[in-house]
Amino acid sequence: MYSKINPIKKLSKKLTKKLFGKKFANKTRAELTTTLAVPAISQVAKAKRPAFQIEWASTSSEIKEAQRLRYKVFAEEMGATLSKNAEGLDVDEFDAYCDHLLIRDQDTLKVVGTYRVLPPHKAQEIGRLYSDAEFDLSRLDHLRPKLVELGRSCVHQDYRSGAVIMALWSGLAQYMQKNGYEIMLGCASIPMADGGHFAASLYNSLDSDQMAPTEFHAFPRLPLPLDRLNGGLEVDAPPLIKGYLKLGAKICSAPAWDPDFNTADLLTMLRLSEINPRYAKHFFGL
Repeated sequence: MYSKINPIKKLSKKLTKKLFGKKFANKTRAELTTTLAVPAISQVAKAKRPAFQIEWASTSSEIKEAQRLRYKVFAEEMGATLSKNAEGLDVDEFDAYCDHLLIRDQDTLKVVGTYRVLPPHKAQEIGRLYSDAEFDLSRLDHLRPKLVELGRSCVHQDYRSGAVIMALWSGLAQYMQKNGYEIMLGCASIPMADGGHFAASLYNSLDSDQMAPTEFHAFPRLPLPLDRLNGGLEVDAPPLIKGYLKLGAKICSAPAWDPDFNTADLLTMLRLSEINPRYAKHFFGL
């Protein structure tokens, strides 16, 4: 089953600008206007940009659609070192335990965005979180029964816009409410094409109120060597991280280096109780 993007149909250019930045908002205004409304039948034929469907994979073939998009983005586009797969899929042991969120182009039904979500009972079944491989999470152990882990987020390069990201976030919001979960945890990844200087500078630029309290800090198993990088550059956070922070997410760690994806990862936590009130109504109707 899928739902049109009713929970965020009131999204405005002003909100998108606040979450992602002016440049990102201006680029996607036309798409946001057409995708966030529920069109009448007579309007569908006139739409110049795609609308999107939110759904959760329920079959192995649908999971493969998400895995194929992930491989295309992470391996073919970004150069990540992934296990060889004859079908061109990004597959690992966590996939069988996760729920897979899919965003489809409503006209072509092509999967253009995805997240995978590891709920707490499935994390207990596999015995760990994906993030355990990158961080010492011992200070967060008491939160495990009520948190879900997000990962493998990606959007097809032809569809990178505020509308698709909002569709993904809307799907996650519905999932959290339906299942009664309280906390989202995951890695916010920063590309390291420049060797890590941007990532170091971004981390150094974080305000104290953007960091989680000390009792919720995690510790990288393979830390980015901040003392050997130029961490004083003036940088602007990537749109997705900027959006997370404005929603009320907190950074729980210094950056960890993921050599397979060649990214610097910041462990990021978002509690539903701490979502910025000005945005909560667009995702939860509050």
